[in-house]
Amino acid sequence: MSYPNIDFLYLNEEDMIKAGVLDPARCIETMRDTMALFGKKDFLLGGPKADEHGLQVNFPQKSDIEDFPLDDGPDRRFMAMPAYLGGRFHIAGQKFYGSNSHNQALGLPRSILMVTLSDVETGAPKAIMSANLLSAMRTGAMPAMAATYLANKDSRVLSLIGPGVINKCALMCYMEVLKDIKVIKIRGSRKDSPSALAMKEFIEKKYPQVEEIILCDSLKEACMDADVVSEAMSVSKENMEEFKLEWFKKGATVFSMGSFLYRQYDDFKKTVMIVDNYGMYKKYLSNFIARGPVDEAGDKREWVIMGIHFVHLVETGAVKRDQVINLSDLVNGNGSGRKTKDDIVMCSIGGMPLEDLSWGSDCYERAKMLGIGTKLNLWKEPYMK
Repeated sequence: MSYPNIDFLYLNEEDMIKAGVLDPARCIETMRDTMALFGKKDFLLGGPKADEHGLQVNFPQKSDIEDFPLDDGPDRRFMAMPAYLGGRFHIAGQKFYGSNSHNQALGLPRSILMVTLSDVETGAPKAIMSANLLSAMRTGAMPAMAATYLANKDSRVLSLIGPGVINKCALMCYMEVLKDIKVIKIRGSRKDSPSALAMKEFIEKKYPQVEEIILCDSLKEACMDADVVSEAMSVSKENMEEFKLEWFKKGATVFSMGSFLYRQYDDFKKTVMIVDNYGMYKKYLSNFIARGPVDEAGDKREWVIMGIHFVHLVETGAVKRDQVINLSDLVNGNGSGRKTKDDIVMCSIGGMPLEDLSWGSDCYERAKMLGIGTKLNLWKEPYMK
């Protein structure tokens, strides 16, 4: 029996840029296709129930083993996120990354990501690609895509809370769908933080139609009067500020992709609650409860993900399950989100490897069409048969 030769494509970051990874309009439509398939259950995630966000390696805070890696900073982990996505993609694969806050001292991003695409039938690799930009773009495109269903069409004031890479990509996508944005508010760790100033400069150069850019002193200032709020913070819990519902104007649309500390859960009953994957947040809550009420240092545990707040309300009987609306239902025309112009809409975007696969697949197909990338060989034929 003869075995076929297997080649696959390697795409570095420069290749990915040439293949259009930073194209906001295309990425938004790919995310729309992805959520449509999610709503039709044409996908698989990891785990025995095909609903796991991924498998994470956590490091201990101390160890008796010499040179053992420790949890000595926020977001110290390795993560593997396998998935299958059907429809026009019909692709399997995974995102894998390591994360260490100390990377910044080395001039590196906190997380370094790769995506692998595989043939569904054989498991053979089709592509291995740099994925920092891919992951950031698909994350930023999701709330912008959701905004086409949820945000008021005349939205003029956009607030970016956490002016890092994710919100920079989100901004690129928001500006594709929110054509009337004239004021952008920025909230960094402080008013004159390097990331806040860099975001201001980016907006000034790329979006001259923006009439005013406001660097905010507080979280409250960033939320007040904003038509659309985009939260993408990555901070330790002790540095988080707590959100308050009264800060948001009537008609505001709030997207959370990072940390949303909120303790008065019942307030959410006054809002329209939207999630990208209810089951994922339910699993997060279950895992959170299983870890116990206090951490290793004896401090009280608190969840800081918007979607978990919603699930908690359902699990405690404060709201019915159908009061938490699936974003995929809106995409597939099976429901509605905003009922009135004055509704405050809260939308939790946690992200799934399905989005990495779909956007990675589209970039891969474009790279093939343009002749971009490096062809690598797995084998001419396997040594052992």
